[in-house]
Amino acid sequence: MMQNLTNKTTLPYNDFGSWIRSKFPYKIQKISIDAGFSCPNRDGRISTGGCTFCNNSTFNPSYCDKSKSIIEQLETGKRFFSRKYPEMRYLAYFQAYTNTYGSLDNLKKMYEEALSTDGVVGLVIGTRPDCVNDDILNYIEDLSRQTFVIVEYGIESANNKTLKRINRGHTFECSQIAIEKTASRGIITSGHVILGLPGEDEEEDIRQASLISQTKLNIIKIHQLQIIRGTKLETEFKENKIHVYNVKEYIHLLARYIQHLRKDIIIERFTSQSPKDLLIAPDWGLKNYEFTNMFVNYLNNNNIHQGQCYNEK
Repeated sequence: MMQNLTNKTTLPYNDFGSWIRSKFPYKIQKISIDAGFSCPNRDGRISTGGCTFCNNSTFNPSYCDKSKSIIEQLETGKRFFSRKYPEMRYLAYFQAYTNTYGSLDNLKKMYEEALSTDGVVGLVIGTRPDCVNDDILNYIEDLSRQTFVIVEYGIESANNKTLKRINRGHTFECSQIAIEKTASRGIITSGHVILGLPGEDEEEDIRQASLISQTKLNIIKIHQLQIIRGTKLETEFKENKIHVYNVKEYIHLLARYIQHLRKDIIIERFTSQSPKDLLIAPDWGLKNYEFTNMFVNYLNNNNIHQGQCYNEK
C-alpha cells in the first residue's frame, strides 16, 4: 500500500499532520500498545541496562498495560480518544521497547490481532535496526499491500562513538542497511533521532542531517535530549557531564538541521514532552504545539525552509 509520499504544505517543511490527513478521509489517531517486548541491550543478548537515556514510562500512556491483551489496550485507547472525535480511526502503535524482537509467528499473531480491532486501519511498528530480518520484512511487505503500515527505527545518532556511549548496541551502518531493506520493499520507513546526545555538538547534529538524508528514509521524528529520572544519563547530568539545550539554542539548531535535511522527508515531530514527575531537564514549560508555533515563526521570519542547504551527492 505504498503511496506517493510528496506532501504539499504551506509550512516551510513537510509536516506529518498534513501528510497523514492526505492518506485517510477521516481523522487518525495512534494508540500506543505495550505488547510485552524487550530489547537485546536489556535482556543480555548484546548488553544489559538498555539505552542510557531510556525510561519507557516517559512515553507509555496510562492505557498501556502489557498485562492486558492487545485488543483490550486498543479498546481502552479508543474510549480515551473517541469522546472528542467519535468518527476517528486508529493506527495501532507498537511503541514500547523493540516490536520486531520475537518469532515471526508471534509477531504475526500480535499484528493481526491489532488489525482485527474495529476502527484500526493500520500499524506503526517501532523497532531497532538490528532486530529485523528478511523473513520479518517480507511479511511486513505483504501486510503493507493490504493495509497502512509504517516501520519506525530508533536511529538516535549517526555517530558510532555516541551509539556505543549510550549503550545502543548497533551502529549507524546497521540503521542504513535496515532503512534500505525496508524502503526498497515499498514499506513506509520512519526513523527517530535525538539531538544533543552526550559528546555531540551542533556541528555533529548537522552532519547527521546530511547522512540521514542520504538514506531512503521517508519520515523522521526528531526530539531534544531529555534527562529522565531513573536513567543512567541522570547520573552523568548531575556530574555536569552533559549539556542540554535551552529553547533558543534548540530552535537555532533545528533551523540549521532541517536546512540540511532532504526536501521530501516528512517531519513528524521536533520535540518530546516527558511527564513532569520524570523530567529533570530541560524544563521549557512549553507544550509541543507551543514550541512548534515558536519554531515555525522563527523559520518564516528568517526565510528558512527544509532542504535549502542539502546537496544531493
